[in-house]
Amino acid sequence: MAKNVPTSRLARGTKLGAVAASSVIRSKKTRLSMRGRSEAVRARMAEESMIRTTEQVVMVLGTMKGVAMKLGQMMSVLDLDLVPEDHRERFQQRLAVLRNAAPTVSFESMRAVIEQDFGAPLAEVFAEFDPEPIAAASIGQVYRATLPDGRAVAVKVQYPGVDAAVRADLKNLTMFRRVLASAMPWITPAVLDELKLNMESELDYQAEAATQTEIAHLYRDHPFIVVPNAVPELSTTRVLVSEFVEGTGFDEIRHMPAAERDRVGEIIYRFYVGSLFTFNEFCGDPHPGNVLLARDGRVAFLDFGLFNRMDPKLVHFETLCLRAAAEDRAEDLRQLMIERGVIDSPEEIGAEECLEYVLAASEWCLVDEELTITPELASGAFLLAVDPRASEFTGMKQQNLPPEHLFSRRADFLTFGMLGQLECTANWHLIAREWLYDEPPVTELGLAHREWLSTHPPKPAKKTRSRKTSTR
Repeated sequence: MAKNVPTSRLARGTKLGAVAASSVIRSKKTRLSMRGRSEAVRARMAEESMIRTTEQVVMVLGTMKGVAMKLGQMMSVLDLDLVPEDHRERFQQRLAVLRNAAPTVSFESMRAVIEQDFGAPLAEVFAEFDPEPIAAASIGQVYRATLPDGRAVAVKVQYPGVDAAVRADLKNLTMFRRVLASAMPWITPAVLDELKLNMESELDYQAEAATQTEIAHLYRDHPFIVVPNAVPELSTTRVLVSEFVEGTGFDEIRHMPAAERDRVGEIIYRFYVGSLFTFNEFCGDPHPGNVLLARDGRVAFLDFGLFNRMDPKLVHFETLCLRAAAEDRAEDLRQLMIERGVIDSPEEIGAEECLEYVLAASEWCLVDEELTITPELASGAFLLAVDPRASEFTGMKQQNLPPEHLFSRRADFLTFGMLGQLECTANWHLIAREWLYDEPPVTELGLAHREWLSTHPPKPAKKTRSRKTSTR
C-alpha cells in the first residue's frame, strides 16, 4: 500500500494510479502542470541564437549519411509549434535537411551491392525486382521484390560505401560535440556515445535478420501485432530480405478517425514499452516509418536493427521506480536511484527534485485518467527532461544514468513522441498497470493480449545481450 501523501504544491492529493474521488481535481492539476512545462520550453526555443546555431549543425551534418538522418529522426519528436511562428518555416527547413539526408544513389549502384553480396546476378535470386525504392532507410534503400517461390519480399540494401562513410561520420561527431550541443542541448555526450555505438552495429544487416527472426517468432499468432519474418538465408551484411507487408503508413493513420488512432496508439505503446516489462527485451527505434496498419487490422512493426535485451533485475528496478513515482513516494524513489548508482551525488539531490524529474518525463503514464497526448505535451516533456539550459532539475541532469537505462528511456521518449503525433487518447496508466503491478487488463486489446500470453508464455530469460543492428 502507498503511504499517505501530504497536501502541498507538489503532492497529488491521492495515490496516483488508484481510483479516487478527487480524480477530477487531479486531472486539472496534471494537465495544468504539463502545459506549464510546454510553455517554458516554448520560451526557450524562441531564442534567436538557438535558431541560428541550428544552421551550423546542418552545415556540419549536411554531408553525413546515416548519422544525419538518425539525428533528424530523433528530432522528429519535437513539436514545431513550440517554435515561434516567425522562426517556424526557417527551423522546419533546417530540420528537413536532417530528416531527408539520405543520398541519391542510382539503382545500378544498388544492384551492384546486391550482386556482390549474393555472388550471383539479380535475376538468379529474385523472380521480380522493382527498381523503384519504396522507402529510404538511414543507411540504405528498401525495394519490393518477388522470390522464385512466389513470396513477396522487402529488400533493404545498404548504400555502396556507406559503412566507411558512417564510421568517418562517427569520428567527426566527437569533433563537433560543442556545435551540436549549442543548437540541440539534448544531444548530450551520453546520447552521442549511444548513437555511435548503435550506428556502428546497424551496419550488420545479417545480425538484424537474426533478431527479426527471433521477434517474429516471439509474436507469432498475436491478435494485433505482426512482425514480418526475415529470410536469413538471403540476408547478408549489406542486404536484408524479409516478408513484405501491405498496409497503411503512419501519415495516413494520423488522418483516421479518433477511435482508430486510439487503437493504433495503444498497440504502439504495448509493443515498444510493454515488451520491455513483459519480455525483458524491446525494439529501441520507435519511429513512424517503422509502423504499418496491415489490412487485417493488426499493426506491423518493421525495424529490428536497434534492439536490446535487459537483465530482468534492471527491468525490475525501472518498475520499482515507476511505482514509486506513481505513488508519490519521493524518498523511496531517491533511495532506489542512489542504490542503483543513478544518483552519484546524493547530497545535491532532494527527494522532491528526484520525483519531479521522473514525473516530467513519465507522468503521462502514471496518472489514472484519460489523457490525449499532443505533440506539445510530448515535446515539452522531452526537452524539459534533457535540455541542460532549463533551470529545472539541474542536479538530476548532472547525474549518471547507466547506458542500459538511457537506451530504454530513449525508446520511451520516442514512443511518447509517436503517440503525440497520433494525438491519441487512453488511460495510459491503466494499461501500464498490467506490467507495473501485474493487474488484469481493462481494455479490449489488453484482454486479447492476456489471452494470447496464456498460450505463448514468455521464454526463460537468456543471457543478457544488447543487439543493436535499424531499418530506418
